[in-house]
Amino acid sequence: MIIGIGSDLCNIDRIQASLDRFGERFVNRVFTDIERAKSERRTLTRAATYAKRFAAKEAFSKAVGTGFKRGVFMKDIGVVNLPSGAPTLALAGGAKARLDALTPPGHAATVHLTMTDDLPWAQAFVIIEALPIPADAD
Repeated sequence: MIIGIGSDLCNIDRIQASLDRFGERFVNRVFTDIERAKSERRTLTRAATYAKRFAAKEAFSKAVGTGFKRGVFMKDIGVVNLPSGAPTLALAGGAKARLDALTPPGHAATVHLTMTDDLPWAQAFVIIEALPIPADAD
């Protein structure tokens, strides 16, 4: 069953302006180490890479219904890649706690994420699915 859906559209130029104005302070406050490493390697598309991740954080906060309140912080939501290369989210702190609170007993949550960019826009969609945990999973 789907327990949350969120989307966000982010202006890449706005992220570039934040990078220019606040630099490391902005990057360290919003992004995880993994996100920063990936974005900094992409010199030609640095701002777009950050913007997609910013949009993913916003989309998740909408999918769990809190925005960035009730203990859900941007840095607790990190974009990572599965072994297949598909993006998903690694959650910590209040973001993980909020997802755990939404997940029905006997179910496990799976976060589906898709991101794209086309200058000047970056977009992300998050779908949170709760799947029953098989009885023989012990």
